[in-house]
Amino acid sequence: MCAIGTKHGTAVTATATEYTPRAARKAMATATAFAFAVQVLRGRWFMAYGSFLIMSAAGATYIFAIYSKDIKSTLGYTQEQLNTVGFFKDVGANVGIHAGLIAELSPPWLVLAIGAAMNLGGYLMLYLSVTGRAGHRTPPLWLVCLYIAVGANSQAFANTGALVTCVKNFPESRGVMLGLLKGFVGLSGAIFTQLYLAFYGPGGGASSDTRPLILLVGWLPAAVSVSFLATIRIIRAPRSPVAVRREYRAFCAFLYVSLALAAYLLVAIVLQKRFQFTRAEYGVSAAVVLSMLLLPGFATVLREEAALSKNTPDEVQAESSPELSPEVTVDAKQPPAPPPATSMAGQRLPLSLRPPPRGEDYTILQALVSVDMLLLFTATVFGVGGTLTAIDNMGQIGESLGYPRRSVATFVSLISIWNYLGRVAAGFSSEALLSRHRLPRPLILAGVFLLTVPGHLLIAFGVPGSLYVASVVIGFCFGAAQPLILASVSELFGLRYYSTMYNFCGTASPLASYVLNVRVAGRMYDREAARQGKGVTCIGVRCYRESFLVITAVTVAAAVVTLALAWRTREFYAGDIYAKFKAGTTCGSSGGANAIAGGDKVELEVEPKE
Repeated sequence: MCAIGTKHGTAVTATATEYTPRAARKAMATATAFAFAVQVLRGRWFMAYGSFLIMSAAGATYIFAIYSKDIKSTLGYTQEQLNTVGFFKDVGANVGIHAGLIAELSPPWLVLAIGAAMNLGGYLMLYLSVTGRAGHRTPPLWLVCLYIAVGANSQAFANTGALVTCVKNFPESRGVMLGLLKGFVGLSGAIFTQLYLAFYGPGGGASSDTRPLILLVGWLPAAVSVSFLATIRIIRAPRSPVAVRREYRAFCAFLYVSLALAAYLLVAIVLQKRFQFTRAEYGVSAAVVLSMLLLPGFATVLREEAALSKNTPDEVQAESSPELSPEVTVDAKQPPAPPPATSMAGQRLPLSLRPPPRGEDYTILQALVSVDMLLLFTATVFGVGGTLTAIDNMGQIGESLGYPRRSVATFVSLISIWNYLGRVAAGFSSEALLSRHRLPRPLILAGVFLLTVPGHLLIAFGVPGSLYVASVVIGFCFGAAQPLILASVSELFGLRYYSTMYNFCGTASPLASYVLNVRVAGRMYDREAARQGKGVTCIGVRCYRESFLVITAVTVAAAVVTLALAWRTREFYAGDIYAKFKAGTTCGSSGGANAIAGGDKVELEVEPKE
């Protein structure tokens, strides 16, 4: 008995002895996994991943051509009235100076939250108006314009909250980052098309109803932005040289993911045009799109954070918190004594307008009155405005040239995919040409504008079957111009007030849309429709011939203006424009209010730890 008891007691003791290390190992593994999960969720790479997803849902304005025909037929608009609606859509999408000013004074999550509320409210009211459920059987034109302007303006808030934050978090890779972010915006049109076909039916026929697409672009981008409110924030911490070198490889991984997604979307578009798909088959296609969008990118985040945790544990702590490292180089030179008050009063305005050297941090006023900004703004008005007019009118262009209505969705998807390819190609290639050959970005932009000219001429002369080629050319060039313009703004005028200057440059697009889309293309279309006597619908090549010949001429003028900017900035781009980021430790800013200052002196404002 005693022996048995001793034996059992020994067994119990041995079991307890074995259990304690096992439990400790399990607890340690749980703690390690929890710490790694926190590191991932608070790291820069998950922030970039969330920004990519937000931008992939922020391009709803590019699919206006799909549902614009239903707005026109349901509300009984003329082409000029429909182009007016499109103009206000462009105004909302591109006028974001107020979003930039809000971002200067508040954290990115508030900017994204405001954008989500505007997106849901604006597009929901537009959907209710078009379906006759908003209290007005036929709402007045100004009210429809207001609804779509509010909904589209959410895109400016998404761009400011996500894109500007990423540029500040990855200043040395801004060209690549802008190309990727704007590339996902370019893909969003094709992504929305696949999701719409899966959620609301095959469509594509002559009686297809595209009004539910307005509802989709109302709730989906808002849901994505709300999901990442706690993720998008300024994370500017010291990084080891190893981590800096790994950045480009990680961006290439995201590029490969987006290229695979674009290739699949292109194949899906071709197959859906050739064969009649069922609702279930569209659902499978949409599931593949979502899987390719979500899973590989998250795997890249896990890989980068695991490598970061293994190689530089101190850097992980710095990146997981926006609090600044104390090791910051600050200029020890004392500022000169201020002049007397009387002389300051007389010199304040001239001094405030005197610009610093290119690449340093301009104030908002200095940037707005500079010749470089005037040239870049003018080139954007006439260069981007023509492609924007073609994209907005693609539905009516296809109808006037005799293409079936089912092809309109194909044109929009082709524009979306090649828009994406143009953005990533311009982002990566311009960064490589700049770093290896010191080729100015404005010079590359001038080449993009000249490449747009054949696409406009194909529309003007209505060559049979050429609208597919024109969609590819215009989509690629429209996309390629975006990262080049935005990177040029950040390089020439600095990052401190980039939120506001980025959005100011965006106001060029609606200005061009009003001049070229409403006053030129819309009026010429209605004049030709009245001459044909077929109501508000125009058929034939002459509907858009004259307007796109005008657009071709102003696009060439935009290329000339951009060449003048490239000549003015050739000496600046001949040097190392990222030298100040490599020379010292970069610093963070509070909610976008303060960014990197140029030169030898670094202005700091420590952000409280979240």
